[in-house]
Amino acid sequence: MMAEPLLHITIITGLSGAGKTLAVDTFEDAGYFCVDNMPPQMLPGMADLFSLPGTKVARVALVFDIRGREFFCEFDQALKELERRGIPYRIIFLEADEETLISRYQATRRAHPLSETGSLMEGICRERLILESLRERADVVIDTSHLNVHELRRQIQDAVLAGELTDRVLITFMSFGYKYALPLEADIVLDARFLPNPHWVEDLRPLTGMDAAVSDYVIRRPEALGFLERVTSLLSYLVPFFLQERKTHVMVAVGCTGGRHRSVALAEELAQLFEKEPGVDVSVRHRDLERQS
Repeated sequence: MMAEPLLHITIITGLSGAGKTLAVDTFEDAGYFCVDNMPPQMLPGMADLFSLPGTKVARVALVFDIRGREFFCEFDQALKELERRGIPYRIIFLEADEETLISRYQATRRAHPLSETGSLMEGICRERLILESLRERADVVIDTSHLNVHELRRQIQDAVLAGELTDRVLITFMSFGYKYALPLEADIVLDARFLPNPHWVEDLRPLTGMDAAVSDYVIRRPEALGFLERVTSLLSYLVPFFLQERKTHVMVAVGCTGGRHRSVALAEELAQLFEKEPGVDVSVRHRDLERQS
């Protein structure tokens, strides 16, 4: 019998406007169960929930900040309760200089949670003072003043999530029909309509790209083989860069007119070609295969 996963809690906190939303998104992308703006007194109960037998959630990221100011004074007690129960946790504290925070607030036109008199600088200074003791307890402090969103994500990945992120990329090859619109979730779109359409071959029309007769008709012609060679070369070239950017899922969409013949055959063939590609996992989806022409 497999042992239950050990619960480990990551607490994300820091100054308002310092990038906590992006931080929690980064943890979520890494497979964490995330909760934003949770009152501190709920922390022990949340730990109990995830410690129940049969619970498969082991990595939890929780955002606590000054938005819950009426509860924030209970934060220290909540941490002591985790320590008493032997539940490991780490604190990630995000901050930025005043000039950067003011610029970000002006860009979003949102009010600072502590600027009760309307003074943004006053709210920032009050918050920094309130959070000073928590900053001193933090395991990792990240100054986001001079980081764009991509740099901040990378710093969190390198400083906090190193060793936890997968070193593989999942490539999903999805067939679709242009007559039913482009797939919005696609990262790369390939157009297979340059190939002869099996729909106009009477014996092949009722079949799909899943059938050998259609697959052979589509794949075995020189222009299709050249297409596959160039696509596989491109994707093989891109895989290391996907991994470098921590992009763990890539959707490659292959389209034909109706999404039942050419695109299906090519998506299946590409999946087979990439099954043994180092660092790559493969899945296939046929969006419009069951639609009636």
